[in-house]
Amino acid sequence: ASIPAAPAIRVGKPVAFEEGGNEESWTFGYSWPAQANAIAPLDVLLRARKDKVRAEMRADWQAAKTDCPPDSGTCASRYYEEHWAVVTDLADWLSLSASVETYSGGAHGNHGFDALLWDKRAGKMRDPLELFRSKRSFVDAVQADFCKALDKERAERRDEIGIEGFDECIDPTEAIIILGSSSGKAFDRVGFLIAPYLAGPYVEGSYEVTLPLTPGLLATVKPQYRSSFVTAN
Repeated sequence: ASIPAAPAIRVGKPVAFEEGGNEESWTFGYSWPAQANAIAPLDVLLRARKDKVRAEMRADWQAAKTDCPPDSGTCASRYYEEHWAVVTDLADWLSLSASVETYSGGAHGNHGFDALLWDKRAGKMRDPLELFRSKRSFVDAVQADFCKALDKERAERRDEIGIEGFDECIDPTEAIIILGSSSGKAFDRVGFLIAPYLAGPYVEGSYEVTLPLTPGLLATVKPQYRSSFVTAN
């Protein structure tokens, strides 16, 4: 009997879209890495996201061109850049994060983040918190270390620029949560991407907090996902 041929392996390549730049203040960019393009349903999902946000931004820009005064140099300007990068690529998971830059007229643009966790076995996207027993158990396990790290970074920045206020800690789940790995074998760290205005004024910019996976946090992982996690060394 003949031996069945091995299934074809989809080889990915980086995908990038760029539009505008000099077209009456319209700029749009969107990209994702080869690892995401190699997973067909994930590539489809990202293309759909790109098309949706482009259509929304394009419609807003066209409306602004009609509504804004002719002598306004920035009112009708629109800028959108969303670029995805690999956080970690494990046997069963692909963890991605995105940096998002936007401008919709006004004094300045804004910066934000997004994240995407792809379950390779199930062939679907999951919320990182879905891998833990509950949002409450996750917050209880990380809150103290998260606030300590955030306050340390705040103090260093504020010593330099003299900003006061925004003294309270935030709920860690208000940040964009990413799962990472130092070994490439299992998740052993959790990252928190915090956009401007959430933990401090705009002038302070964004914050990023990374915590090692502790035994206490590992204990909150659902049993079916426990093999994908390991405590940090």
